[in-house]
Formats: sequence, C-alpha cells, structure tokens
Amino acid sequence: TMAPVSDPSSFSSLSKCATKHLNLIYHVDFDRQVLKGKVALTVEVLEDKFDSLTLDSKDLKIFKVSANGQAVQFALGTKHKFKGSPLEITLPFELSRGQHVIVEIEYETSPSATALQWLTPKQTAGKKHPYLFSQCQAIHCRTMVPCQDTPSVKHTYYAQVSVPRELVALMSALRDGQEPDPSDSNRVIYRFRQPVPMPAYLIAIVVGALESREIGPRSRVWSEKEYVDEAAFEFSETETMLKTAESLAGPYVWGQYDLLVLPPSFPYGGMENPCLTFVTPTVLAGDRSLAGVIAHEISHSWTGNLVTNRTWEHFWLNEGHTVYIERMIARCMESEQLRQFEGIGGWKELQDHCCIVDTDEAFSSVPYEKGFALLYHLEELMGGPEVFMGFVKSYIQLFAYGSVTTEEWKNYLFTYFKDKVDILNKVDWNGWMHTPGMPPVKPQYDTTMADACTALCQRWVKAKEEDLASFTEADVKKLNSPQLIEFVALLLQEEPLPLSHVKKMQEVYQLNSVKNTEVRFRWLRICVRAHWEEAVPLALKMATEQGRMKFTRPLFREVYNFSKYSDEAVKTFKEHRAALHPVTAMMVAKDLKIDG
Repeated sequence: TMAPVSDPSSFSSLSKCATKHLNLIYHVDFDRQVLKGKVALTVEVLEDKFDSLTLDSKDLKIFKVSANGQAVQFALGTKHKFKGSPLEITLPFELSRGQHVIVEIEYETSPSATALQWLTPKQTAGKKHPYLFSQCQAIHCRTMVPCQDTPSVKHTYYAQVSVPRELVALMSALRDGQEPDPSDSNRVIYRFRQPVPMPAYLIAIVVGALESREIGPRSRVWSEKEYVDEAAFEFSETETMLKTAESLAGPYVWGQYDLLVLPPSFPYGGMENPCLTFVTPTVLAGDRSLAGVIAHEISHSWTGNLVTNRTWEHFWLNEGHTVYIERMIARCMESEQLRQFEGIGGWKELQDHCCIVDTDEAFSSVPYEKGFALLYHLEELMGGPEVFMGFVKSYIQLFAYGSVTTEEWKNYLFTYFKDKVDILNKVDWNGWMHTPGMPPVKPQYDTTMADACTALCQRWVKAKEEDLASFTEADVKKLNSPQLIEFVALLLQEEPLPLSHVKKMQEVYQLNSVKNTEVRFRWLRICVRAHWEEAVPLALKMATEQGRMKFTRPLFREVYNFSKYSDEAVKTFKEHRAALHPVTAMMVAKDLKIDG
C-alpha cells in the first residue's frame, strides 16, 4: 500500500479522496484567448463522513459547482503565488469510504493561464491561423482544469473540444471521432479518450491548422503543412525505436504513439504527453541527434507516464530512469560506444551546471544527468547493462499505473539485488541523494569516441598558418553526428580561432551547409567570434527563425559582442520580438541591454 500522500505543491485533499476519471468539455475561444469549460470529476471517497473536498485551481473563473447533479456551495481560498487558489467545495450530504461522487464544475480559463500558449497567426509557420498549445508540467494543469493537480493521483479522461472548423484539435489521448458543433455551424467538435490512468500534468491540448502523415503502424506525425513531409521523413525510425523500447521495458500500453511538431516558438525540446509527444521544430534539423530527443520522449512512456514520481521532490525518478532507457535504446540501435559517449556528454553537462547555475534555465539538467550517473554507477556495481536493465524493467512492471518515492525505489533495489546488499550498503547514498553539486563518484566511461573529437579540436587550436594545408575533408568524415556536435562544442570552449583558420575550416569541412541545428548553432558562433562578417546575417537568421532559448540567446549575444554589429543585433531583435516566446524575448532584451 502507498504511504499517505502529502504534496507540498498541491492544495487538493489527497488523503480524503482520489479522482478516478475526468470528463472535459471545452469551447476554444481564440478571440478572447480563453477556454470555456465544463468538467465532471468522478471522485472516489477514501474516508468516512466525507462532506467536503478541495481542488487545485489557478486564475479560473468558477461559475457553478454541482455534486451528483445537485448544486453545491463553493469558495475560492486565498491566492498563493505559485499554487493558485484552493477551490473549496461543500457537499449537502455525507459519503463513506468506497463511494463515488461526480463533481461537475462550469468555469473559464484566464487569458494569462500559465498552461496555455496562444499564438497569433504571425507566430506560426503558416501565418494564416491562430494556434494554441498547452504545457502543464509541473503544476500548470490547474490553470486549465480544476483538479487534484498532483502526480500522486492518476485518472482516465474523456474530452470534447469545440474549435473553428478550419482548425484541428488534438489531445494527449486517443482520437475518438469528430462531428459538426450542433450549436455553431462554423465549428467542429473533436472527441478524445484516454483509457490509461495518468496524472493531471500529462493532460495536453493543441489546436491549429494541423495535418498528419502516417509514419508507422501506431504512429502519425502532426504539424502545420509547412513541416509535415520533412517531419515524416525525419521521424521514420519511430516504430523501430518503440519496438526497441518494448524489448527493454515491456509492452507499450498507450495504444497510439504520435508526434506533434510545434510552431518555432515552443521553448522546450519536447514534452512526453501520452499518445502525442510534443517536439520543437528544431529537432527536425537533427537536434542533439534527433534520435536522442525522440528516444527520450518514447522512454517516458514507461518512466514518468506509467511509473510516476509521487511528488515533484522525486522528479529524478522520472528523468534519471528515462535518460537511462534512452541511452539503452542508443546502445541497442547503434552501439555501446555511443551510449558511453552520451554518458560522457551528460557528465560534462552536469559539470557545467554545477559550477555555474544559470537560474534562467527553466528545467535544470541535474535530475536528468545526476539521476543517470547514479543508475550507471549502480549498473557498474551490480554486474553490467543487461543485469541492471533487468532491475529497471522489473521496477517498471511492479509500480506500473502507480506513483513512487525515492525510498520505495531504493527498497525495491535492495530487494531485487538481495544477494548484493553488502555492495549496495557501501554506496554513498547521502552524497548522491542529499548533497548538492557533483556526484560523489565519477563513473568509468569508454572515451574512444570522445577522444577523437578532442584530438581534432586540439589540432586546430595548435595549428600555425603553415599547418592549415594538412586538414582535409576526411577529418570530419570519420566523425558521426554526435561527435561533430562535440567537436564544434570543444572549439567554442577555446580562445577564438584566427579568421584564416575558420575560413580554412569552412573550405575543407563545408560546415555552412550542415543542417544539424546543434552543429550550425555552434559553428556560427565560432565564425562570429572570429569576426567573419559573412556569418553575421546567418547567425541573426538562425536566432530569429526558431524560438528555442537555447539557440536564440547565445546567437544574439555573440553578434552583439562583435562591436561593429551591436546595433544590427538590437535592430533585428526589435523587428522579430513579437514572434518570440515572451520568456525568450525578455531574456534576449536583457542580454542586449534593451529596457522595457
């Protein structure tokens, strides 16, 4: 049985009752930028003499609440900055443990709801229609549905969404048909069902001028028509990846695995919404190896979505295991050396993060990479990848459809490896779990792939003018995509190269024509740093064409620091500001010393 739950980020009554099902009806209003909603929550009572409950809500207008069809009294409590306002509902009757009550709420979201991003036509690829998408993780679902907004409660859901008829709605659920809206002939109602219980943070909606292509027996890719064919091509490995993940972690239980490519202003890499992974369009250009992003989101179908951290303090359970499975997929589909190389990359990211914590990064890499490093360390101690993946699979099957704490995970680790408890007892658990900064132990990684990158980088750094003739196209032909990214990343950590070197590098390696975003982004920074003027317009073009903070900020900063082009950077930013995600725009304005 699960320990009694308390979740510091939720106001909802967790020990008194648990939501089992949500029935959602939405009317999407683009003019007012609100969702007009009606939700019916099927709530199971967990204690006797039950006559009131509290739900999470934030910036919602509540019009009416009823219980089992009877109007009831409700009040919104004092608003808390992050958690919102508790919605306190009083029932006119008493229920006992084991009974169910259907609580129905009529409400409307606010235009400033943090879960919802309303895009104007000019922020989309097609420039003709508006667009809406949601991002509920971690505690934003309460701005679009009054609910028990905690990962410790899981429920199924059904939804009907009314949208203008030229648009398409999708949710993190199976599509269940569509029909004309009987109350408005200019609108269509889309229906969705999610039969697998899941936490509220995985409820997701998107509305836009969307098209799709089939990319596998259980997969379609969705996007605006401008991206759809390119996306179908780039994501053609999806089914192979799903099958690989199933061979590692057990059956895929969500039925459909679709991908949605968002407009360029989506500020994150991806979000693992069930049945419909959200990804940014920059992954189309081979982001940190596209395979990495998709393998990561696919892996979440098991760790995160099927087995979920009970509260956000245990977030590393979601992300550490997901990175571990993602890299096991790389091992199966490519090679153990690639998995090792990715492990080294993650360790470097952790080092960067631990010595300079950039508070602007919405999602820190620590739970991902420190979590992975712990699991890899345990793998080394317990007998290698096959042995340890056996544990991970068993852990997933045991806690499937539920939620888990670090303590429960650790207890199961000790149970599963009961013949190796003496080794497990020697692990510095306090150092791993409760000490900020770098892990207490550095795992041993195979550095073969990483060494090739370092060697080539050092050749360029040490080269004199007369050595430039020794570089040839063959240097980079030997590197795979992740290694090429690492090579340019290493060059960026060095003093700026002389312009003659950078021009020679372009001549022999043709880096200007590399499509991979991660390579291009670093290469253009190297060029601008070397004061190669031809790179300035290319850098500004890349900074404005996509909206990921990770690329946009450093590119603008680099051009701004090339004093001859500081004004150009400011002018370009001002021209494109409206199309950027507001958070990204705010950060860039700060970098370019622009007030207000």
